[in-house]
Parts: sequence; C-alpha cells; structure tokens
Amino acid sequence: MEKLRNLSLKKTLVLYLAAGLVIGFFLSALLVMSANYVQQQIWWKYVDQEVYLEAMNRGGENYEVVVARPPLETMSASDGRISELCDVLDTYGILVISMAASCLAVYLFYRNKLQKPLAILREASRKIGANQLDCPVIYENRDEMGQLCREFETMRCQLEENNRKMWRMVEDEKALRAAIAHDIRSPLAVLRGYQEMLLEFVPQGCLDQRQTEEILRDGMGQLDRLDGFIETMRRLTRLEDRPLQLAATTGKKLEAKIRKSAGALAREAGKSCQVTSQCGMEEFRVDEEVILEVAENLLSNALQYAAKEARARLFLQKGELVLLVTDDGCGFSEDTETVTRAFHRGNVRDSLQHFGLGMYISRVYCEKHGGTLLTENGKEGGAAVRASFKIS
Repeated sequence: MEKLRNLSLKKTLVLYLAAGLVIGFFLSALLVMSANYVQQQIWWKYVDQEVYLEAMNRGGENYEVVVARPPLETMSASDGRISELCDVLDTYGILVISMAASCLAVYLFYRNKLQKPLAILREASRKIGANQLDCPVIYENRDEMGQLCREFETMRCQLEENNRKMWRMVEDEKALRAAIAHDIRSPLAVLRGYQEMLLEFVPQGCLDQRQTEEILRDGMGQLDRLDGFIETMRRLTRLEDRPLQLAATTGKKLEAKIRKSAGALAREAGKSCQVTSQCGMEEFRVDEEVILEVAENLLSNALQYAAKEARARLFLQKGELVLLVTDDGCGFSEDTETVTRAFHRGNVRDSLQHFGLGMYISRVYCEKHGGTLLTENGKEGGAAVRASFKIS
C-alpha cells in the first residue's frame, strides 16, 4: 500500500486504467453472456420445444442446437422489448462498460492522487496571497504532487524569511533615521552653542586665548564625531553588497589570528581574553576576513561588558564553523532580535563610545555566510554569543 501511494502519477494512471479495463472486460463478458442467456430463454417460449428436444437427443453431447430467433410479431410486447434490449447489450455492452470503467479509473485517480494535494496547494496559495506565511504546507506522499508540495513549502519558508528580513530592514531603517536625528543633532547643537559663545564673548574680549582654544578643540572633537558617523553610514551601505571571498584555511590558522586580535583588544580594555580551538588541522573554505571581523566585534563587545575575562572558542559542528564568545559580565537583558539591531546600545553611555553597529554587522555577516548569530545568558552568569558560518 505504501509503494502504491508513492507511485509516480504516470505509473498510477496507467495502473488505474489497466485495472479498470480488465475489470470492464470481465463485466462486459458477464453482461453479454447474461443477455444471450435471457434472450435464449425468451425465444425458447416461442418455438416448438419438442422438435428441438428431439434434435438434441439425436445429436448427442457434441451436437449443439441453437434456438432460432422467432419473428417479433409472434412475441409479446414485453418479451420483444427485452429481446431487443439484449441485442443492444450484446452489440454495445463492451464499449459502454469499457468507457464507464475508464471514467471510473480516472475519477479514482483524481480523488486518490490529485484532490488532496491540489486542495492543500489551493489553501496555501490563498493564505500566502493574504500574507499568512506561518502555515506550513504538509503532504506526505513522495510522488510528483508530494514533490510539488515540498517545493511550495520551500517557497513559503523563503517568503517567510524574506518577509522577516524585510520587516527587520524596516525596523533598522527606523533605527537609522532615529540615529541620524540623534547623532547629528547632538554635535550640531554643541557646535551651535560654541559658535554663539564665540560670537558673543570674543568681540567683548571676555575670553582669553586658552578658553578660545579649548572651545575650538571641543568643536573639532564634535566635527570628528560627525566624520566618524558619516564613515559608519558609508560602511553600512556597503555591508549588504560585499561579496564573499572563500579561501582554504584551518582552525589553527584562524585561532592564531583571532588570538592576536583578542590580545590587542584585551590590553586596551585592561582585561584578559582566552582563545581556544577544537578544529585541529582540518581544512575548509570560508571568508576569513568576515570571520575575523565578526570575532573582533564580538570580543570587543564581550570585553567591554566583562567583569574580568572574556573567552572565545572555535569548533566545527554539522558543516558549520562555530565561534562561541562568552564573558563573566551581567549578561543580556534583551533578546537576540533586539541586541543585533542596527544602532542598538546597551546603555546611554555607549552612545559616547560607539554607534551600536558591532552586533548588527556580525549578524549580517553570519547570515551572508549561511549561518546565524544567537545570543543567550550563560548558566553561570555572563553573556554568550554563538556565531556560525557555513563551510565548504
């Protein structure tokens, strides 16, 4: 039964038609034989039975006596109609029953092989048209319709993922506009205040040279902040379009490069950082620059919030290279979606130190490399960030 259910549509249709024609043949033969028998019984009533019985007795076992067809006028009206009906059945019975059997076979084929998956696809199309992308398309048969349903499910999942990315882009765009309004307004307001101060007090001679130079230096600092913001925005616009450049490497080589960057970041933060690898010398192809940038972003973030120490571990798992970064800080107070949003800052003081793009850039690079970026709080406290990259 399982094999029959998973047969291809072509084979199933041939099987249904063959079965229908065989059954139709036997039914036709039975119908013709029955019609002939009924007709012979009717004719027998209108012949000289003694003559026929005598002829049969003389002929013996191998002698067949056929009852002759009596004239229609000699038969009763009902017997005449039944006899003519038997003629029709004898002539056209095989054709009619064969056609009926073929039609029944096609109907059963449609009901058993097409009706359910078509209904599933029709309902899925309606829901997708209504933007309801959270309803899976499930059909267990492994025939062509099952394959079509699975491909439809793949399309639905891709649409759901694209929809999720689109909404994330909309949210990031909102965050971008808010960041532009905030990060440009603040230094501009400071610069305006400095300019008003200089215009008011310099003509009056109320500011000495040291005070004037201090105001100008602070103004240059605000201009540098604006330059940094513009450069960050320019880098962000190029982020999605950056192509992957896969090259052969090993876990040991990546560990050495990440350890070098981690050492510099740890010295700057005044904390310690441990880097380990469980990849060995196995060779695989990845975009090394992407992985190193993600590692630097995650380690910089971990060292910023760590109490004393941050740790990074590289390992291979199910066709992916995984970088696990942990710290002994206070952990995350928000979910992954919020933490990895563009321009997200853990606290107000962060806006004075960075633009909140490290986790967002890391998430984009992980997804571009076929992986994911997940955050959680460790069982013993602190934060844990798991970045995965598909390898080849």
